[in-house]
Amino acid sequence: MPETPPAPLPLPVAAPGKGDRRVLRAVLRWTAAVAVFAAVGSATAYGVTRMERTDVPGLATESDGRWDYPELTAAPLPSGSPGPFAEENKAGAHYADLRDLVLSAPEGAKEDEALRGKDGWLATDVFLKEYRDEADRDELRPMLVDEGLRHIAAGGWTTPDGTHTRIYLLHFDTAAVVDELQSLHIAPFVGPSYTVRGTDESVPDEDYPVKAQLDDLTYSFYVEAEPYGAEQVRQAYFGAGDVLAVVLQSRKGGAEAVPFQQAVVLQSRLLH
Repeated sequence: MPETPPAPLPLPVAAPGKGDRRVLRAVLRWTAAVAVFAAVGSATAYGVTRMERTDVPGLATESDGRWDYPELTAAPLPSGSPGPFAEENKAGAHYADLRDLVLSAPEGAKEDEALRGKDGWLATDVFLKEYRDEADRDELRPMLVDEGLRHIAAGGWTTPDGTHTRIYLLHFDTAAVVDELQSLHIAPFVGPSYTVRGTDESVPDEDYPVKAQLDDLTYSFYVEAEPYGAEQVRQAYFGAGDVLAVVLQSRKGGAEAVPFQQAVVLQSRLLH
């Protein structure tokens, strides 16, 4: 039996209005607890998809809805380069090719070719299409430029049950930039600053298991509140050194928690 996660932080009675966003960004810090999870060296080959089901809370039975992913191997580091969480790597830099760190599609899924980009790098405007409002896209675009966005690696797929997964890895110069972007501007604890297309209201996902979060990574999880429209959307933003990872998963009738948690765990391990 997994341990009971700590009680969630209290939420405000009403979500902050658009006019309050900049004030929130100046004062809010993401403070959710992060527990120790099995870490894996980024330069060593490992099987991240064949974990025992009891290794991840919520994934303990044969019929829990997990997907079968192909065996993955961590991308090799250039000779003499440290991993992103090595003590000597103060910037939290990923020296491996970021395109090799995107989680591959599970077996039986249809890949989203539009997310492959040119030479494996995705145009910023394609990523920004994930956000519903043009005003949000217009605000995010210069923000990413000003914060030194280097490039975006991405991938996505649709499984036979209709679940659509999109993963974006946004690469910046330092971990400090990523931490500020995530906690103050894009994904504060109280709720996402920008509305993802297909959603009206998203709230913190208090049911995401703490034990499924890797040490050294900083997470923000959201789920679309009921009543939602034709699809429900789950969101994860997490800082892994100089990379801000965005995982979005949607499904008609409701996005299941287990496939979402599995995708986040595996993507986290690839970036660790």
